[in-house]
Amino acid sequence: MHMMIQPYKEGMVDQTEFPIRGRDPIELEWGGKLVMHNCIVGGAIDARFMPAILKGVMAKMEEGPLTGSYARDIVFNVYDGKMHPVDSNEISFKLAGRNAFREAFKNAGPKILEPIYDVEVLVPEDKMGEVMTDLQGRRAVIMGMDSEAGFQKIIARVPLAELNRYSTSLSSITSGRATYSMKFAEYAQVPSDIQDKLLKAYEDQESDEE
Repeated sequence: MHMMIQPYKEGMVDQTEFPIRGRDPIELEWGGKLVMHNCIVGGAIDARFMPAILKGVMAKMEEGPLTGSYARDIVFNVYDGKMHPVDSNEISFKLAGRNAFREAFKNAGPKILEPIYDVEVLVPEDKMGEVMTDLQGRRAVIMGMDSEAGFQKIIARVPLAELNRYSTSLSSITSGRATYSMKFAEYAQVPSDIQDKLLKAYEDQESDEE
């Protein structure tokens, strides 16, 4: 099976490389959108197998084609393939769709997004330096500083992945004299060096399971 994938954006213009003979937009349960375009010419794949291909793609998207985290906002165009008069069935096309999507996704240069949180830390002035150093070691971006109720307030944006056991670390640094709050801000692209590490770790894990 041959498949071309694109990132989905509201108001995007359809690709013109292959004729679009059918369109199936899906609102994903875990967020975002998936659009399937049937671009098959000449009956290379019967239209009755398109739902099975869609199921295979959705299964791989939910499972996670890169790091085990789900993918979202994708358009995929099925433009060629083959059928076998005996062996062609829904299961075979579901597997074919899953495998074709996995390869197309890897070759598309995808980017991993991570949740970023707004974090406010109230800290005694004598511990400001140590707390700032710890935050910067967590890939924090310091957005500002202020004073509040006799404490110094640090305002930062920090990747959620770096906030593991932060309460324990903050308590240790300040002897329990600091507090913090956090709320979701946005999704942002993971730095390329960290993405490379995540990809390698996932590939190693898949190799161990095979």
